[in-house]
Amino acid sequence: MLNILFLCTGNSCRSILGEGLLNHLAGKRFRAFSAGSHPTGNVSLNALATLERNGIPATGFTSQFWEEFEDQDIDIAITVCDQAAGEVCPAYLKNVTRAHWGLPDPAHVQGTDEEVAKAFQATYEALSDRIKKMLALPVEDMTSAEITAALDNIGNMGSP
Repeated sequence: MLNILFLCTGNSCRSILGEGLLNHLAGKRFRAFSAGSHPTGNVSLNALATLERNGIPATGFTSQFWEEFEDQDIDIAITVCDQAAGEVCPAYLKNVTRAHWGLPDPAHVQGTDEEVAKAFQATYEALSDRIKKMLALPVEDMTSAEITAALDNIGNMGSP
């Protein structure tokens, strides 16, 4: 089983959605975690509602600092912060395979409850598409460089 760490800034939305989705879809092949460089300390209620709306249990998630995983065997770290919006992605210090799947932060969307829910759903769907493409890869038989290239290519798919 490969351990995947989704990293973002606040660890309250995008990385939580990635963790929940991958653990739901991957079976025993992967185990996902999430963390942030500046965790908010709270998981977004909108992120949890989005998981539940899509049939994924929304319990057990925490907003935590990425350094809590320094002693954990992480095989792949995927950053989901939006560099296009000037967000600084956390740098994970261990020698792990890395990839970037930049997504806008739905927590910054302002508007009606429906507009906010729509932004969270778009982020969920973008992550779902990317994770399904990752699950189709034979990562167990790929080199670290091949995994990074393939995952970065997946990350270059359109954002919500």
